[in-house]
Amino acid sequence: MAKKKSKKSNNYTNADLKSTTINFSLNILIFLLLGVILYLSYSVFIKLTGNENIELIDKERGMPSEIIQAEVLNGCGVNGIADRFTDFLRANYVDVVKTGNYMQFDMDETIVVDRMGNKANALKVAEVLGVKESKAIQQLNNDYFVDVTIIIGRDYHKLKPIKQE
Repeated sequence: MAKKKSKKSNNYTNADLKSTTINFSLNILIFLLLGVILYLSYSVFIKLTGNENIELIDKERGMPSEIIQAEVLNGCGVNGIADRFTDFLRANYVDVVKTGNYMQFDMDETIVVDRMGNKANALKVAEVLGVKESKAIQQLNNDYFVDVTIIIGRDYHKLKPIKQE
């Protein structure tokens, strides 16, 4: 009879061991899911109170961005003019990310185009170049990845980059 009792108690401890292992695994899974929930909650909190809100406020106030990305396009047909303007703008803390030719070379006046909805950026670049405020226009386009487009016209010789040379 003693042998039968020990077999029953061994079976009982194996079931307890199995149950304990399952409980331990479930507790680890709960702990991991709790960690994921906390991380996602923190991410949502940062997103709602982070820098994105500050940038939106700056756009509403008409404050220029700290970093203005621009493209410089040659609209007058003078060789190398976009590169000269690029060097000048970079020296004045405007991040020129693209240079090239405009679709035509008959632009009489230089214009600065706001592409992202913060006209203060275009006005700041116009001021740096010496372009009249009335030539800073807004043409919003989600396909552009720059803040400002500068199209250099035939009046380039009146602007600061050329006058300083």
